[in-house]
Amino acid sequence: MDLVIANARIFGREDGLADIGVAGGRIIAIEPRLEAAAARLDAGGRLVSAGLVETHIHLDKTRIIDRCAVSEGTVQEAVALTAAAKRRFTEADVYARARRTLERAVLNGTMLMRTHVEIDPAIRFLGFDAIRQLARDYAWAIDLEICAFPQEGLTNNPGTEELLAEALRRGARVIGAVPYTDSDPHGQIDRIFALARAHDVDIDMHLDLGDGPEGMDIEYVCDATERYGYGGRVAVGHVTRLSTVPPARFEAIARRLADVGVAVTVLPSTDLYLCGRQQDHRVQRGVTPAHKLLRLGVNCSLSTNNVLNPFTPYGDASLIRMANLYANVCHVGGAEDLAECFAMLTTRSARLMRRAEYGIAVGRPADLVIFDCRDAKAAIAELAQPLCGLKRGRLSFTRQAGRLHPAMADQAPWPELGAFEAG
Repeated sequence: MDLVIANARIFGREDGLADIGVAGGRIIAIEPRLEAAAARLDAGGRLVSAGLVETHIHLDKTRIIDRCAVSEGTVQEAVALTAAAKRRFTEADVYARARRTLERAVLNGTMLMRTHVEIDPAIRFLGFDAIRQLARDYAWAIDLEICAFPQEGLTNNPGTEELLAEALRRGARVIGAVPYTDSDPHGQIDRIFALARAHDVDIDMHLDLGDGPEGMDIEYVCDATERYGYGGRVAVGHVTRLSTVPPARFEAIARRLADVGVAVTVLPSTDLYLCGRQQDHRVQRGVTPAHKLLRLGVNCSLSTNNVLNPFTPYGDASLIRMANLYANVCHVGGAEDLAECFAMLTTRSARLMRRAEYGIAVGRPADLVIFDCRDAKAAIAELAQPLCGLKRGRLSFTRQAGRLHPAMADQAPWPELGAFEAG
């Protein structure tokens, strides 16, 4: 045995404190008390979970807000500004920006990530190649999965479909879609399903981002999922229009999603920022209540989407913060629902990404995070910080807990602090 994590409160287990034994990068024992000639890390009764899971982020266009003159704050403007900015991207530029955001995500406890990468005749594989290299370079800390998608349309953008197919041949594990930027939304959906089946990859779509229920494509996606036999392999992100429908229709759509096996990713920060722009009072929130979908059998995740760009001009790649934001906006207060918010960053997100080996169990990878709190409810409610992480049994990051310095007569006014590193 290489390591024992002692006195852990394991997420998903209700049997009190336990010790976790690690050897060869995997969990080999979970017992109330492990006696072994191994290094010991005392969790001190804190929450220990498998690494957080980011199901929907855009590393290729992160940190470009200083290059974009945002004035309207609409999705149409964001698409246009990003399209203009990316024509000046270089592979080194994409890598450097994405690296900064990825490192922040790792320090915030994320160990599995699906990043959406734009593919079209203008950008071709520039961003794709940069993110693939990033995935190789940071494999010691995080598993990075690429979803290739056509941000600026497919049927209206000749050559894009062929490039998407090539990205799948080059190793993209997922194909995405953005029907609302296409001149033929249903045509794009059909082509994406056909490509997914031809290359045996999963689907993760941007869908129904808007301020009202008109023109929703969610039911068409459900029909296509059933027609192609793709249940359990389709996710849709945003679906802000679903937040505007009456309860009866919401329930009917939720039951349809559950029946055919379509998962939903809610992106609180972006959805709040982009929605309701046409309203000057009683402004809607635009955040679909994922916890209500869960109760009706739909698998859901909470995710970041964008960091410091025209779609979301702020962010720190903290999934805990994103779940706390969601809980505030959607009036989540009960202990069970708060715990489900944590599950939408962990077990539910891993299920969306079809990662069967995820989780804390004997035989599974020792991808573990210790949080400075006692349980999942407190993690969300108190914005608990991760203190350290293990990726395949090796220390991947540490963060120091906050420390108070009370004034004392014999204390120097400026104790030795050392140097702060640039973020």
